[in-house]
Amino acid sequence: MKHLLRLMALLPILLPSCTSRKKADLLVTNARIYTADSSFSTADAFAIKDGNFLAVGSTQDLANQYDAETTADLKGQPVYPGFYDPHAHFLGLGQVLDQADLVGANSYDEVIERLKSFYQKHPKILWLTGRGWDQNDWTDKEFPTKEKLDAAFPNIPVALMRVDGHALLVNSKALRLANVTAGSKMPGGEILVINTQPTGVLVDNAMQLIKRVIPQPDNTDKARMLLNAEKSCVALGLTSISDAGISPDEINLIDSLQRTGKLKIRDYAMISLGEPNINYFLKRGPFQTERLTVRAFKLYADGALGSRGACLRRPYNDRPETGGFLLLSPAELERVTKLLYESKFQANTHCIGDSANHLMLDLYGKLLKGKNDRRWRIEHAQVVSAEDVWKFGRYSVIPSVQPTHATSDMYWAADRLGPVRVKGAYAFKDLMKQNSLIAFGSDFPVEAVNPLFGFHAAVARQDAKNFPDGGYQMENAVDRKSALLAMTRWAAYACFEDHLRGSIAPGKQADFVVLDQDIMTVPNPQLRQTKVRQTWIGGERVY
Repeated sequence: MKHLLRLMALLPILLPSCTSRKKADLLVTNARIYTADSSFSTADAFAIKDGNFLAVGSTQDLANQYDAETTADLKGQPVYPGFYDPHAHFLGLGQVLDQADLVGANSYDEVIERLKSFYQKHPKILWLTGRGWDQNDWTDKEFPTKEKLDAAFPNIPVALMRVDGHALLVNSKALRLANVTAGSKMPGGEILVINTQPTGVLVDNAMQLIKRVIPQPDNTDKARMLLNAEKSCVALGLTSISDAGISPDEINLIDSLQRTGKLKIRDYAMISLGEPNINYFLKRGPFQTERLTVRAFKLYADGALGSRGACLRRPYNDRPETGGFLLLSPAELERVTKLLYESKFQANTHCIGDSANHLMLDLYGKLLKGKNDRRWRIEHAQVVSAEDVWKFGRYSVIPSVQPTHATSDMYWAADRLGPVRVKGAYAFKDLMKQNSLIAFGSDFPVEAVNPLFGFHAAVARQDAKNFPDGGYQMENAVDRKSALLAMTRWAAYACFEDHLRGSIAPGKQADFVVLDQDIMTVPNPQLRQTKVRQTWIGGERVY
């Protein structure tokens, strides 16, 4: 008995020495961590195991609790959830990297010179393609015509996408190969004509007349393009993107690259609208892997403001003979949204003009009726009438917007819309108030990939040169906390993935980014100079 009592007396001393420390793959310490959780808490350490956050807290506590294979002392550097772009064109970015870059060209002549330089480097190409021209940046702000292209490139077809992706400039060789004449027609599109001859500019659906004869890349080329696009994305802190309209073949290619470990970035795919796609996916239903989610369709109601394809309730201020047009009829849009309502898929509709927004909000409302968790979205929500804004809240519709659209368009938006109607454009704060959230994307490659450019545009309402002084329509600027949530947790919510990612919290996927300066405190003029130091996806460093 005495021996047993001595043994029991020793137990309080022996038991702690038998308690093992917890195991982790990575322990990050001494950081300034913005978790973007529900209380917007900060921390200075977290532990990761098997690709997920294991614990978040103080350096001292976690260092005492965990043995990690790797420890990273960040010496006070700021850390954020991996940035999430809820509206992008991933393969489109890869394709643009293979084409002539026309972004920022200050004149049509500069476009021609850039094309000549590109052609000299790639003399064996069958079509000369490029993207990024914007006549609004030129002294002559009218649409260009094909004559200069014909003179410079008489023997090779040329097809140049406007910066917004809603107008195509081609030469005569391309028109002949596609059998396009002034009399050619395409519903939801326009072929611009002067003196009974096509000018070389095709808007919205009419672009398909040319696209159908341009040689398309095969899967080997597309895989290379996707991997190149990923390099650009992860170098800028993006860990998840949402592909705004892709084909089943492209979805399968992305899935195969992810499953073999070649492609790391996460992708929420919106399926391109079309009867075969609707029939196939509505029977199959949504599906999800660790890195790919397919549960949304991308619809187009109208075109873009810059090319005057956006559908307005009253004519354009600078071209009274047109108010733009719808890309699909109201009846077709109603039919499709009803099909999606009866399925488990999300409806994400491109709406730029106030007429398109008015139509789709009413079509959504007719089906959704009131508050709900379908998370249907309006993509861009660029010009919304004051009497329609409340509908976002009434029907739980998420505005998925691109802050840099405001700072790219602000130089000429009032010309298109007039001084009164422009006040309802790029109204991010008003839209955010409706559901107490908003999603911020980029629409790359329409705009720059860098999500911090969007952060700056949202809070400062200024361009890269910090113009204008005081910001553009500052009544609709958002605070930094909201801007960060809009590109992390709220963006994930808009894609039904907030339970998986979008914040730094135990159990969520370990996607995070380390920056060289704190975007929550640095002065506005310095925001665009912020650099990414590290990008991690699933606990793996990818940049």
